Amino acid sequence: MNTLSARALNRALLTRQHLVERVAMPVADMVEHLVGLQAQAPLPPYFGLWSRLQDFRPAELSDGIADRSLVRGTLMRGTLHLATARDYLALRPAMQGMLDKALLGNFAKRLVGRTRDEIVAAGREAVTGRAATPAEIGEALLDRWPDGDAPALSTAARMYVPMVQVPPRGLWGASGQPRFSTVEDWLGRSVDPDPAPDEFVLRYLAAFGPATSRDIQTWSWLTGVRAIVDRVRPRLRTFRSESGAELLDVLDAPLPDADLPVPPRLVAAFDNLILSHADRSRILPDAHRKRIFSVNGQIPATVLIDGFVAGTWKITDTALLIETFEELRPADREALAEEGAGLLGFAEAGTTKVEFSHSA
Repeated sequence: MNTLSARALNRALLTRQHLVERVAMPVADMVEHLVGLQAQAPLPPYFGLWSRLQDFRPAELSDGIADRSLVRGTLMRGTLHLATARDYLALRPAMQGMLDKALLGNFAKRLVGRTRDEIVAAGREAVTGRAATPAEIGEALLDRWPDGDAPALSTAARMYVPMVQVPPRGLWGASGQPRFSTVEDWLGRSVDPDPAPDEFVLRYLAAFGPATSRDIQTWSWLTGVRAIVDRVRPRLRTFRSESGAELLDVLDAPLPDADLPVPPRLVAAFDNLILSHADRSRILPDAHRKRIFSVNGQIPATVLIDGFVAGTWKITDTALLIETFEELRPADREALAEEGAGLLGFAEAGTTKVEFSHSA
C-alpha cells in the first residue's frame, strides 16, 4: 500500500472540504456532502458554509431551517448538528446505540427506577403538539416522577426520542431559547426504521478521508465501526499513514499532490474539519493542539496557513481580530486581510477593520 504523508492527507482533506477553492453548490447539497455541520452554537454553520460556497448568503441557510428542509438535531458524538431533513431521518436512528451508551455512562445513577420505555413515552408526551425547552421537558417529566432528577430526565428524553431544535433558534439575526419538537411533529415523518450507517461511513470518507477506523470512530462515536468497515471494505481502496496505520478511502475521491498550493482560510468555530479525526496532525500541528482544544470544550474559529491551523479569529464590535501563532509572511497577511474583509461583509459586522496579532 502507498504511504500518504500528513501533508498529502491535508491536501486531500482541504480539497474534499472545498476549502482550496469555493464552489457553486446549493446549500443543502453542501450540507449533505459534509454529512452535516456541528451546530451546538447557532452561527458557526453560517461561517462554515461561507468559507466553502461562492456567493453564499445567510438567508440561504435560514430559509432552509424555516421551511424545514434543514434541521438542527443531535447526531454525531451526541452533539447538535445541522443536517438536511432527509439525512437526519436516516442518520439519527443509526446513532441511537451510541446515544444510549453515552447517556447511561453519564446519567445511569440519576435515572434509576425509570425504564427506557417509560422515559420515551413521557418525553414524547412532553413535546407532542408543542416545542419545549429542556427545562420544560424536565418539569413535565417531574409531574410523572416528582422525586426524579429533572435535568437527567430531560436529557434522557432528548437522547431517547428523536427531536429537532426549532426556529427561531438557529436563524440568522434571530434569537430564542432552545426548543425541541419531535421529528413527527416538525417534519411529518418518522425516522428511518432501517438505518444504514454503512453509507454514511462511505460519505464520511468521501468528505474527510483517507481515514483510519479510529478516525471514523472519533467523528461519529458509532458503535460497531469495525463491522461496518468489514462490510464496506470491498468498496474501498487502502493506504498507509506515515505511522503505519491503515487508511481507508472511497475509490473515486480526489488525492491531489501534496504540494498543491492552498490559500489562507478562516474556518468556523466547532468546524468538523478540526473535530473528525483521531490523529489530527493532517490539519492541526501537535504544537498548537492545546491552544485549540481547551478545558472548557469550546473550539475556536481557526486560521489556516498553508493548509494547517496557525491561529484563531473572532469578530468583535470594532474589528475582526486574527491572532496567529507565528509572524505571518506578507503574502499570507495580505491574503488573510482580503479574506477577512469578505467575512466582515458577509457577517454585516458594522466594521471593516481587520487587526492582526501573534503569540508565540
